[in-house]
Amino acid sequence: MPRKAHLLIVDDNPNTLASLSRAFRMEGHEVTVSDNAARALELLRTEAFDLVLSDVVMPGKSGLELLEDLKAAGVKTPIVLVSGQANIEMAVKATKLGALDFLEKPASTDKLLVTIENALRLSRLQAENRELRSRLGKHELVGSGPAMTQLLAQIERVAASETRVCILGETGTGKELVARAIHEKSPRHENAFVTLNCAAVPAELIESELFGHEKGAFTGAAAKHLGKFEQADGGTLFLDEIGDMPVAMQAKLLRVLEEGEVERVGGDKPIKVNVRVVVATHRNLEDLVKQNAFRRDLFHRIYVFPLMLPALRGRLEDFPALVEHFARQVAAQNGWKEKVFGDEAIAELRRYSWPGNIRELRNIVERLVLLASAESIGAADVRQVLPAGALTEASNGVGGSSPRQTGTLAERTEAFEKETLLEEIRRNNFHMTNVAKALGLERSHLYKKCQQLGIDLQQLRRPE
Repeated sequence: MPRKAHLLIVDDNPNTLASLSRAFRMEGHEVTVSDNAARALELLRTEAFDLVLSDVVMPGKSGLELLEDLKAAGVKTPIVLVSGQANIEMAVKATKLGALDFLEKPASTDKLLVTIENALRLSRLQAENRELRSRLGKHELVGSGPAMTQLLAQIERVAASETRVCILGETGTGKELVARAIHEKSPRHENAFVTLNCAAVPAELIESELFGHEKGAFTGAAAKHLGKFEQADGGTLFLDEIGDMPVAMQAKLLRVLEEGEVERVGGDKPIKVNVRVVVATHRNLEDLVKQNAFRRDLFHRIYVFPLMLPALRGRLEDFPALVEHFARQVAAQNGWKEKVFGDEAIAELRRYSWPGNIRELRNIVERLVLLASAESIGAADVRQVLPAGALTEASNGVGGSSPRQTGTLAERTEAFEKETLLEEIRRNNFHMTNVAKALGLERSHLYKKCQQLGIDLQQLRRPE
């Protein structure tokens, strides 16, 4: 049970409200009171409470009617009912409506405190179970081929230590999944796992996101904000796309890694933090160091244990298990009937080069499960959803090679440029700055090139 819980007490007797609220506050709880069910319903719709303790017989709406209204409104806050006119029929009805407990008045303060503690513990366990059920499979690393076997062995070895890990690999290969696996197998697994995508945060906001800020530190800072390091205290902080962190910010991150303390924006004192930092990138950090785009001293701080994730096109033996896993996951999340992928469908999927890796495979499987009318999915279904002309013989060692082009030299050059642009855009998940850097273009030139080649970026981003 959290030591401090937010309780709502509902009773039409002001003496009961005063005595119970005083007793619960002395135990460290935050208490809100209401003298009628209608007001309590309004509070529960607008505020978050850990538990409701309500009388049953009250003027206007009764406690049972309050329970019915909350159920109809979809409010999940657990409720304990207390009544001086209790009977078996009332208790059975309360239980059927979802009350956690039903007590008879007069109930001693000690008994109420024990009941509240047990109810909060049960509520917390139920919430944890729901979260675990929703996460089951979602963060599972699937595969038994040589590449995955080696990767899983490395994860097992490094997870138990405090060694800093740098996860490398193409976009979509599952870098966050690996970071979560390291956290969940580490001694820190009971504490927070916090993530930050360095490429997704504007340069002017990343310091506040990482280190937090004090109220009034800058325009718009209306309240104190805890940064990712403080949120992850005792646990693991995963910094994705570390290669895209601004150079000025890299120096501040280096200091935190060296000193083990952060200072909020607008703050005047350092705050000690105990955080394991795991980083990831799809970029070549050593090349960035040579280009002075990444600090050498920070590189040596984070690049202690590199983990290279295999691209999906190099994991052909894992396709049956991955497809089955995603098909089952998609069906469970949407309440659909599970579909079976035939051998021909698996073979067809293996022929594709998968520039988007695991993330793209998951999306394709979901699309197939949604569109297929039969219980089993065949090769024709796969060909229907994969990009036109995308199938190649992945086993021939050239994986992503294109079919032979025909036409004039200018036509073939234009087709090649368009294919290269599309592949790089998907590989970088529409991060156009990274696409421009990878191709050695200015961003403005890149957008003009897309326009010249008829590439509609808005249309590409839309799910099919």
